[in-house]
Amino acid sequence: MASAFLGSFLSAMATVLGVIPILFVKRLSELWKDVLVAFTAGIMVSATTFGLMPQAIKESGIIALTLGLITGVLLLDLIESHIPHIDVENKPGLSNLDSKALLVMIALFIHNIPEGLSTGFSYASEQASLGPMVAIAIGAQNMPEGLILAIFLMNARATRRKALTIAFLTGLMEMVSAVIGYFTASYVQNVVGYGLAFAAGAMLFIVYKELIPESHGHGYERPSTYSFIFGLLAMVYITTFFGG
Repeated sequence: MASAFLGSFLSAMATVLGVIPILFVKRLSELWKDVLVAFTAGIMVSATTFGLMPQAIKESGIIALTLGLITGVLLLDLIESHIPHIDVENKPGLSNLDSKALLVMIALFIHNIPEGLSTGFSYASEQASLGPMVAIAIGAQNMPEGLILAIFLMNARATRRKALTIAFLTGLMEMVSAVIGYFTASYVQNVVGYGLAFAAGAMLFIVYKELIPESHGHGYERPSTYSFIFGLLAMVYITTFFGG
């Protein structure tokens, strides 16, 4: 339980880590944003393909994998359909900071719930290396998310303290849902495989719907593609290091 709590905390607080660069650099180039997002996509695809999906089949079988994965995709699709996406470049109306900040917080709260559940389910698995691997993958996704949030808030003339506070609160929601996922998987029989498959579906949806298009929309497709590959390989090395 202690390792699950620590892993989920570090993963969730990666959102705060993503805010830190904006304290020193007010503008990040499109090239670096695309490369970082693509690297994150590679990490998440690798964690899903080599960690979550094989372990879900091992724990609960191919039917559980299918049902859990589709559920994860459908839930994220539902969330994306009803929660507005953060558009850093769309600046009209940003002078109304409080309402915009609240909207962003609500969006990230909801987005972080399935991510936290994914981490919690993974730590409850029989495979000890899976929890740290998924926590790293989700944390890597949270860092550019925190950066985008910070850029949005700074464009809205928010203070740096407010940006850090909002990032911390959204990360805290992910940690709470991770604990819920861990205890649910620990005490409800046969739910782990479904939970891992759910996590796989959620992560694949994020990659294909958000990260890859975002990394290929500004004319830096080639460096982003290489970054994706390096991210995938990085997670393979991490998996090997943890004994997966």
